[in-house]
Amino acid sequence: MKKRVTLTFPKRAVPMPVTYLLAKDFNVAANIIRAQVAPNQIGRLVVELSGDIDQLDAAIEWMRSRHINVSNTLGEIAINSDVCVHCGLCTGVCPTEALSLNPETYKLTFTRSRCIVCEQCIPSCPVQAISTNL
Repeated sequence: MKKRVTLTFPKRAVPMPVTYLLAKDFNVAANIIRAQVAPNQIGRLVVELSGDIDQLDAAIEWMRSRHINVSNTLGEIAINSDVCVHCGLCTGVCPTEALSLNPETYKLTFTRSRCIVCEQCIPSCPVQAISTNL
């Protein structure tokens, strides 16, 4: 089973090797989608956890017992076509090429199946046409 979650770490938990411990102690694989972690600051990871349902539940309970906030990430990227100016700035930051410009029309194309909801495109949009739907 797979679950996409957002982990928010208190300052004291940032140095803990969480993804290593998830694999070692719970047999849960953690694919890191997005990371914002720095020493002595609140950390945030968007991860896709894979493993047996019981192991996933135990791993999530363990993280919560370590004061790591675990919340489900169910959002999708949404593009407001009425606002988008098709400048292509978002295409340069998209790691999966889910966003591209059509070479014939120079219009933005969004391939939802490639999107990993890393949200890197959101701050790159100068007209704020990109957001997440939760």
